[in-house]
Amino acid sequence: MQVRLLGPVEVVSGGLVTAVPGLRRRALLAVLGLHPGRAVSSDQLIDAVWDDRPPATATNTLQRNISYLRELLGSKDAIVAKPAGYLLDIGGEATDVEQAERLISQGRQASSPHEAVRHLRAALALWRGRALADVAELRWLGEQARRLSHTEFEAIRALIDCRLALGEHALLVPELQQLVTARPFDEDLHRQLMLALYRAGQQAESLAHYQRLKRTLADELGIDPGQALRDLEAAILRQDSALDAPGSPVTVAPVPAVRAPAQLPLATAAFAARAKEIARLDAVMAEHSENVCLAVVSGTAGVGKTTLAVHWAHRARQSFPDGQLYADLRGFDRGGSVADPAAVLRAFLDAFGVPVEKIPADIDAQAALYRSVLAGKRVLVVLDNARDAEQVRPLLPGTPGCAVLVTSRYQLTALVTVEGAHPVMLELLTDDEAREVLVRRIGKDRVAGQEAAVQEIITRCARLPLALALAAASCVTRPDLPVGGVAEELRQSLGALEALQSVDSGTDIRSVFSWSYHALSPDAARVFRLLGAHPGPEFSAEAAASLTGMAPADLRAKLAELARANLLTQPKPGRYSLHDLLWTYAADLGRAEEGFPRLLDHYLHTALSAALLLNSHREPLAVPAPMPGIAPERLSTREQAASWFTAERAVLLGMVKRAAQQGFDDYVWRLAWAAQDHLDRCGHWGDQVLNQQAAIQSTKQLGDRAAQAHAHCSLSTAYARMARYAQAQSHLGHALDLYASLGDCGGQAKAEYQMGWLSNRQGEHAQAVGHARQALRLYRLAGQPMMAARTLNSLGWGYALSGDFARARPRCELALAQMRELGDLTFQAGTSDSLGYIYHHLGDFDLAIAYYQRALELFRELDDRYYEADTLKHLGDTHHAAGDDSAAGAAWAQALELLDLLGHPDAAQVRAKLTSSAAPSP
Repeated sequence: MQVRLLGPVEVVSGGLVTAVPGLRRRALLAVLGLHPGRAVSSDQLIDAVWDDRPPATATNTLQRNISYLRELLGSKDAIVAKPAGYLLDIGGEATDVEQAERLISQGRQASSPHEAVRHLRAALALWRGRALADVAELRWLGEQARRLSHTEFEAIRALIDCRLALGEHALLVPELQQLVTARPFDEDLHRQLMLALYRAGQQAESLAHYQRLKRTLADELGIDPGQALRDLEAAILRQDSALDAPGSPVTVAPVPAVRAPAQLPLATAAFAARAKEIARLDAVMAEHSENVCLAVVSGTAGVGKTTLAVHWAHRARQSFPDGQLYADLRGFDRGGSVADPAAVLRAFLDAFGVPVEKIPADIDAQAALYRSVLAGKRVLVVLDNARDAEQVRPLLPGTPGCAVLVTSRYQLTALVTVEGAHPVMLELLTDDEAREVLVRRIGKDRVAGQEAAVQEIITRCARLPLALALAAASCVTRPDLPVGGVAEELRQSLGALEALQSVDSGTDIRSVFSWSYHALSPDAARVFRLLGAHPGPEFSAEAAASLTGMAPADLRAKLAELARANLLTQPKPGRYSLHDLLWTYAADLGRAEEGFPRLLDHYLHTALSAALLLNSHREPLAVPAPMPGIAPERLSTREQAASWFTAERAVLLGMVKRAAQQGFDDYVWRLAWAAQDHLDRCGHWGDQVLNQQAAIQSTKQLGDRAAQAHAHCSLSTAYARMARYAQAQSHLGHALDLYASLGDCGGQAKAEYQMGWLSNRQGEHAQAVGHARQALRLYRLAGQPMMAARTLNSLGWGYALSGDFARARPRCELALAQMRELGDLTFQAGTSDSLGYIYHHLGDFDLAIAYYQRALELFRELDDRYYEADTLKHLGDTHHAAGDDSAAGAAWAQALELLDLLGHPDAAQVRAKLTSSAAPSP
């Protein structure tokens, strides 16, 4: 058994993880755990747990919490009462903090770098995020959290020194660049980065980094670099042999860039019953631990399938150290927005760091890549709310060690028959189980002597867990209301939800919803009704504020009221959701209140703002001002815009679909326009197709030929990404015709530019050159200098791919000069890479290297790691062609490090280059 503090506070016993409910209980266990082998006085505990502001009942509460923790830890001797206070006594290394400190100490005292790396890596692997993450709001524990963060960073620093001693300088460069960005004034990190760059054959970059740091320190702090850095600069300038790398580099596997995914939602703290089903899942897992284990939990809506699956998954997660994946497949979504398996595959591949450009468009190819990623790993996959077997099959791993837990309202017999899934049928609770649920949620004292009322609640809730949770919430949120009063409210309520006709006909589930709803304050009830207009699956507080017209602070109080009544959940910070049955109920109540147009306005104005942050060169759309009371979300950086689009992607798809169904054509194409860059950048091309098909129909209804032409161009791009070239070409033809009919030279140029890009993708370089020439002429005629400069590079690239480097060079050089004047960093980087390629093939290796180095600087500034690796690969090719195998190896090694971190298949090609260059000549 061990108490884990390097992350959220939890207890591990026999491989099972148990969360500690309640802030004060977690804090109490953490304080005891941070005093290993020592008793802590009651006064110290009270001060730490209540932040020096204890209530009058603190001593009694402390004793009750001690008793609770002893029960949680499985023994009354786990926390021992001493004259001096209380002592945590569970044997061995009672906490992961003790374990980490021992490993770090062993690493520092190790006799060799190899041994030190092993200990330090093991220590750092114990951190599961910020230490004491769920109790750090308390002052003393916040100080301890900062101390442990410092301990973690010092271990990282020591690990870097050991890896430098092992010759891993090339592997460390990108890691150190990230660290110095996060800690710009940490001179020891800068020392390590300069040394790594120098050993990787980048002496000039090492010295340039020193100069940049020197300017930063002078500008920001008014100081010079310390003596150690000044001495290192001097040693690099004289190429001191003491700085040379070890003679025989040793490869040590790098720390993964992406932590094992841990996507499980929050487990229900008051989970009760279902012992039989949990035992069944445990048995299935034990029987098939060496194979892919597949279980299907089925049952009616509201019967607790998700609660059971998430609870069991949390219990079992220690058996799956390589990650836990979770997806809501929305198989019975009220708006028909069933999750596309391709979109779920994309999300799972993203979780393992697979880069967008290496994810194929075809779902069968995506599934094959997914199975390859999971091969050899122990991963738990939870697929919640599945519609049918076909939705599940692409998401199944293919090799032993993984497990899949599916929930569905259907039994999915096809999976049982073909894939050998183990069915677990979830029935309504028994009376005893239902009573346990109520007791856990309400408390023994409240139900004592109320057997008749409790039984009536159980009967009227049909022993359905969702209905029982709502009934219990009514008791908890109204402590003065007797349990019998809740039973009386149920007895007097009328109505029924069609969605639950499968439940005992004598039971009225709408009554459960209605009395919870009628118990709300008027403002909270209005919020609940209006939320029925949202397409789901989640919404932000900002979106709800626009929907309701309420001030954010007032709204959050009403959302909290809905959550307390179990009419709302918060699946992640800042995001809210309703059970699908509750969403249906809210929509029924709110039919007279038209909230959807306000939602459209909120999402459109926020999406347009985010789109321009992602791509500042786009021409803004002219749209009316927001409706009164609409407050678009405030986004100020490209990173915030990307995060917003990621969080809201499913919502935006639902908004476009419903807007098209309800005739809001002006919103349909504008929302599709706003989302297109994000969907293209992240590889959601199937979503892009659906959006742009809807946009084409809406613009036809509006008679807006310019917007229709743009939608055809965007749809063409998505089809091209999916290698559906004939359809891509057809839509570009439609766009070109529409732009021509409007006399729009810039639009015609855009269509021609995309035709050139499409031709190059198909290897038709002569045709690409012809389209680029036409696009260049039209962009100049339209007075669009930035696009003309980009097209000039496209023309030069077409010539380069066809082998005509004499024509390619001047066009790309002129394009680069124009982009510098216009401040287009993205295409400066790409054009610099083009010129590196061109000069390489012209035999001018020095110029090629210079252009590649400039492209690298820009790609790093743009934080584009794939194209940084791609350029490093080209740079290595040029060094190799110039006869400098040492520099080539250094560039390829850096490229390999980045590609390995990205999980990119190109890593094999670069690894082969390194192996070949290291082989002795025959």
